[in-house]
Amino acid sequence: MNSSAISEYGNSTLLLLNAIPRDSFSAALTKNIVAVLVWLVLSGLNCSMVSTFRKHSFFYEDPRYIMFICMVINDAVQLTLVTSLYVVSYAFSKILASACCPLVMTAVMTTRSTPLILAGMALERYVSICFPLHYSHICTVTRTVWIIGGIFLLSFTPPLTDLLITVAKEPPLFFHTSIFCDQSLLFRDRSIYYKNCVFDSVYFSFVFLSLLYTYSKIVLTARAVSTDQVLAKKARNTVLLHGVQLLLCMLAFVVPSMQAPLIQLFPMYGLEIRYVNFLLVYIIPRFLSPMIYGFRDEKFRKYWLRFFISKAQRVKPVSHFSQKLG
Repeated sequence: MNSSAISEYGNSTLLLLNAIPRDSFSAALTKNIVAVLVWLVLSGLNCSMVSTFRKHSFFYEDPRYIMFICMVINDAVQLTLVTSLYVVSYAFSKILASACCPLVMTAVMTTRSTPLILAGMALERYVSICFPLHYSHICTVTRTVWIIGGIFLLSFTPPLTDLLITVAKEPPLFFHTSIFCDQSLLFRDRSIYYKNCVFDSVYFSFVFLSLLYTYSKIVLTARAVSTDQVLAKKARNTVLLHGVQLLLCMLAFVVPSMQAPLIQLFPMYGLEIRYVNFLLVYIIPRFLSPMIYGFRDEKFRKYWLRFFISKAQRVKPVSHFSQKLG
């Protein structure tokens, strides 16, 4: 296959990116420092939650916390990859397509996994509240592991098919060329774009309708059964936060398709549009997971706070000793 087989869509995207003005050094430095600081804070929270989960074996026997910790790990990997790609795009304008490929594929897979994990957690809450007598028989650890495996397999299917189409249609030398590491430039055949549009439409509709149904049933059941208004209010607030988190995660499927037209309309603000997209789609949703499950869940919060207290007690003697030496 010769160079004429290169997609016109990919070339137009490349020209669009090249037309975007470069940030000044101070602006680029500020944006990257903010991105790295946010990554450090969220990574610290994620590591503390994983450590809390690992130290207490009873969490291993609860499907709710198993799915939760899988979401934490998935989000941590996704956040690390996306932040790395963002920083690399400033440090190196282009990298080898072969090096970009695994980064983009893993980032896409983890981005697609989050809504499905949320759907699985919603289903678990639905069974727990609406069918409490059958919960132990329906929600088992084995079934939870199988569901998680199915989620990651389904999430990996789109980037894998993107790679297979690219291998079939691009010239062999393509993976040895240097490109701006972006999904639309790596997987640039127009058939991939249409395939992902169809997949995302079906995917979004299925997940949204599933969550809408389960959350509605949870709220109605909580209102009908619970005599404690405080408990009912807490359940409604949790459902609301889940809904907000889902909508923010779903932006990952809507905003990127709007980014290129927006940059085309406002080329002078291309870098700002890209940065807002980065924060809105990949960063903000990662703040909600610790808030929903870390602080609002009484059982997990109890042991999570113990983790921070134990860390603080280890640091305190060292500080006291250093004060004595001073």
